[in-house]
Amino acid sequence: MENNNNVTQFILLGLSQNKKIKNMCFLLFLWCYIAIWMGNLIIMISITCSQLNGQPMYFFLNYLALSDLCYTSAVIPKLVTDLLAESNAISYTSCMVQLFAMHFFGGIEVFILTAMAYDRYVAICKPLHYMIIMNRQKCYAIVGACCAGAFLHSFAQCLLTITLPFCGPNEIDHYFCDVYPLLKLACMDTYSVGILVVANSGMMGLVTFVVVMLSYFLILHTIRGYPAESRSKALSTCSSHITVVVLFFAPVLFIYIRPATTLPEDKVFALFYTIIAPMFNPLIYTLRNMEMRNALRKMWCQKRFLTGRQII
Repeated sequence: MENNNNVTQFILLGLSQNKKIKNMCFLLFLWCYIAIWMGNLIIMISITCSQLNGQPMYFFLNYLALSDLCYTSAVIPKLVTDLLAESNAISYTSCMVQLFAMHFFGGIEVFILTAMAYDRYVAICKPLHYMIIMNRQKCYAIVGACCAGAFLHSFAQCLLTITLPFCGPNEIDHYFCDVYPLLKLACMDTYSVGILVVANSGMMGLVTFVVVMLSYFLILHTIRGYPAESRSKALSTCSSHITVVVLFFAPVLFIYIRPATTLPEDKVFALFYTIIAPMFNPLIYTLRNMEMRNALRKMWCQKRFLTGRQII
């Protein structure tokens, strides 16, 4: 079918049309965005300026924090400005760019979380070969593969959407441009396209989630014979990552693993992986990780010491 578009812009209906709720959401999400930037920047600076950057787990955590910043910046600024604007219009081109950016940086996050699970598996199940398997060259190769995989996923997602004809209406029942709400607006039968979207997004999320869970199943199987103290230490390094994985993957799978339909609850579930998970990631990794807490303490103590010397 030829792609004939009569729509040059879309209207994002957002989370609510109530003025008071919109004002409350503006303050809440603006605070969340500031917290996301502060928390993830602190993690990145703490890792970069300490010896933790030499460890593969924190090397990946550094890139996870960076992907969180990019991912949320593709959504939250537009969401926050729309909460105060009278018209929540977004051009067709901007909508496609936002769609690509969201799935690209979101895909990077999914793959890096999977890489972090593999890193924990190697560290606990193959400790003698850990530094050989997870050398710095291999870590860079894994990050490169994460970016390449995310690009292919996002490119396929956008290609499926760009080929759709939009003849009107142009109101997207969401607070950002995503595939399922756009499929609902297309003036053609989107059943086959919906199957391809589920195969792309849904299967990618499901397969990576199964790989992560399999890694931790093998870890639990390996440490069952460890002494209590060693078992507790091994589990403590994995608990933060498992918390982040569940917080991010659960709503993603709820939305993308089912047939290509939209539900009123989708916007609420989307808040978890676009705002809540990126905001809590720094807290989860710092409050439940002794090495990160020590790195933060050393960094700020050193900063105070240098400041004191300058004053003297």
